[in-house]
Amino acid sequence: MRRAAVAVAATAMAVSLAACGSAKEADGGSDSSSDAAAKKGDDIKVGLLLPENQTARYEKFDRVLIEKQIKELTNNKGEVVYANAKQDATVQNQQVETMITNKVDVLIVDAVDAKAIANSVKKAKDAGIPVVAYDRLAEGPIDAYTSFDNEQVGKTQGEALLKALGDKAEDGQIVMMNGSITDPNAALFKKGAHSVLDGKVKIGKEYDTKEWKPENANKNMEGAISALGKGKIVGVYSANDGMAGGIITALKAGGFDKLPPVTGQDAELAGVQRIVAGEQYMSVYKPYAPEAEAAAKMAVALAHGESLDSVAKDKVDSPTTKGVPSVLVPVVSLTQDNIKDTVIKDGVYTVNEICTAKFKAACDKLGLE
Repeated sequence: MRRAAVAVAATAMAVSLAACGSAKEADGGSDSSSDAAAKKGDDIKVGLLLPENQTARYEKFDRVLIEKQIKELTNNKGEVVYANAKQDATVQNQQVETMITNKVDVLIVDAVDAKAIANSVKKAKDAGIPVVAYDRLAEGPIDAYTSFDNEQVGKTQGEALLKALGDKAEDGQIVMMNGSITDPNAALFKKGAHSVLDGKVKIGKEYDTKEWKPENANKNMEGAISALGKGKIVGVYSANDGMAGGIITALKAGGFDKLPPVTGQDAELAGVQRIVAGEQYMSVYKPYAPEAEAAAKMAVALAHGESLDSVAKDKVDSPTTKGVPSVLVPVVSLTQDNIKDTVIKDGVYTVNEICTAKFKAACDKLGLE
């Protein structure tokens, strides 16, 4: 785990250094608006559209980190125009229209619905506004993309669940609680998890959870307990921490004396606290700083009509666009064993934030002080 954390830090440093090279060595973009963009100084306007506020990460980390990076990259002259779609794809399309009307120089878009956003992406491009797909691979003529290796996220979750189950993997069934079908990342998490779990454990029930909502995961889990019986469920694959919270509430209400291992993702504070307490087995820690840095650096470069070659070392194909310049950030499996070396060491949370009175005894047992 220590090596994994070091690798993440190295990736963040590499992204940062690459971006410095981008600012110094960029040689101009290829689209028709690049000449006009190249004349712009640091006084640029960046549109930032995030998908929802149910998951804590977007308002607490992504927005804050991107805004900070834009300011740093533009000598405090750049402006970020922000909007959150609150899980409504129609609202997000309207927000893109507003951004076009406001003549932003570049858009960073984390799509509510990857397909539904495609036409709006095209409208932005037609207006000479380049688009960076953030965290989710939006369809349409996007110019750049940054996210985590999402299939690897699912594999990491599946591997952790199998480790937690040990010999019990053959004794019962697991429930799979996947994310929303409108999120292309959810399909990749599912694919990665299945690649590890299939043939190693019986999947008793599997759900695609509408809008990623914890209350929907809670209802699905209640249905799974009713259908399978609590004695048959040995583990739960949950695609993120928010849903894990709803799942664990259902397990407790369902009469489980000892909770089965439950996975998660995003290292949300509540998720980390559940891990400390032994209620949730693991989460996937995705260091948001390098992802946000990559998005900001690509956005500023595109606004200036610069090449992305020194920032984006990967290429990713979407269903509509091939060879999209991309930055993919590695992830870490977060368990009780490495809380200190990940979210605390990286400054995501302090010990005091995690170890409130409710969790103090559990924290003391783990040596978190």
